Amino acid sequence: MSDATDLRIGHGFDVHRFSDDPARPLVLGGVVFDGEPGLEGHSDADAVAHACADALLGAVGLGDIGEHFPDSDPRWAGADSMVLLASVVALVTDAGWRVVNIDCSVVCERPRIAPRRAEMVERLSAVVGAPVGVKGNRAEKLGAIGRSEGVVVMVVALVQR
Repeated sequence: MSDATDLRIGHGFDVHRFSDDPARPLVLGGVVFDGEPGLEGHSDADAVAHACADALLGAVGLGDIGEHFPDSDPRWAGADSMVLLASVVALVTDAGWRVVNIDCSVVCERPRIAPRRAEMVERLSAVVGAPVGVKGNRAEKLGAIGRSEGVVVMVVALVQR
């Protein structure tokens, strides 16, 4: 029987604006959304993978994604964020924890998440080694996200010792 100290919750958040570069792909949850503008960022700017990584790192007290993969380091320029997420999962495991589940809320007017949700869930769950839920939400035309200026992702992760 586990006690409450064997469980920890982490919260992750990421936001990226859309890029003006027409050649930059949009990647969310390891899935490329063709025909959509990409997100600005040092890596591939996968806000879903970034928020998952931050939630996991926070749950086990290992800082944040910027500490491990700083945008000032040229090694991470254009990096595949799913590879970064896999590295974070290894850090979590090496610290004696396992991922129980992750829940993601993706807030954006575009792209529509629902048609690609199953692919995102499959890719993220495979990298994390645990169930990952993905929900698409709209900002209902409110604020920068509602004006389709970018994407916001909020994540909660549960880990167990």
